[in-house]
Amino acid sequence: MSTLRIISYNVNGIRAAINKGFIEWLKTKPADIICIQETKAQRDDVDHKQFAAIGYHDYWYSAQKKGYSGVAVFSTIQPEHVEYGTGHKNSDDEGRVIQLDFGDLRVINAYFPSGTSGDERQNFKYGWLAEFHQYLEKLKKKRPKLILCGDYNIAHREIDIHDPKGNKKSSGFLPDERAWMDSFLQKDWIDSFRVIHAEAHRYSWWSQRFPSVRLQNKGWRIDYINVTGNLSKRVIDAEIYPDIRHSDHCPVYLELKMD
Repeated sequence: MSTLRIISYNVNGIRAAINKGFIEWLKTKPADIICIQETKAQRDDVDHKQFAAIGYHDYWYSAQKKGYSGVAVFSTIQPEHVEYGTGHKNSDDEGRVIQLDFGDLRVINAYFPSGTSGDERQNFKYGWLAEFHQYLEKLKKKRPKLILCGDYNIAHREIDIHDPKGNKKSSGFLPDERAWMDSFLQKDWIDSFRVIHAEAHRYSWWSQRFPSVRLQNKGWRIDYINVTGNLSKRVIDAEIYPDIRHSDHCPVYLELKMD
């Protein structure tokens, strides 16, 4: 294999996405590894045999609370190792992180918490961000080539949100969240999309409360595939696919040159 193609996609409920044509989309083989967030399901809640039937290995890490959170990975390549969670109970109870090893690469699929429901969850989010950052820095010493993808629930810069002034007090664009993203990227992480694309108005999420905002492209870029600096020169392509519509998010894509 000369390249590795990865997609990250918050499906906002895997069962709802399946009803909107998600399986048909998977059949087109849009990537080698497809990292899904917010499954809102256990593996046995869906006919998981259909994934194997179309050529995917499937790995799930679900929240203890039914119908909530959860991550999954569909891969045409069998990983050598799968790690469920990070060992942090608060995060693991909510099924937020699954990790897969492919040779010397580790792919981490993470569903970052949202703080939109109020102060309690916003504080949970800040604690989670600090803990996860520390975890990643330790992991780098053992597995230096990392690919971190997921719904970060943070729009990093003004270029990443349609109305930065109007949202300066909105969870997902708060100064402390954006500062966390700054400090994260300063620790030798690369925003793969920005390696290829410098332009504004490229978003991966649009509010469902106002259906017209997607048509008007009034969105946020909160879904990322970031790589450690030692992989930055291997980024061949990165893209966002707003026309894929199984969710209020859309898929984000990375193509990486293999050694």
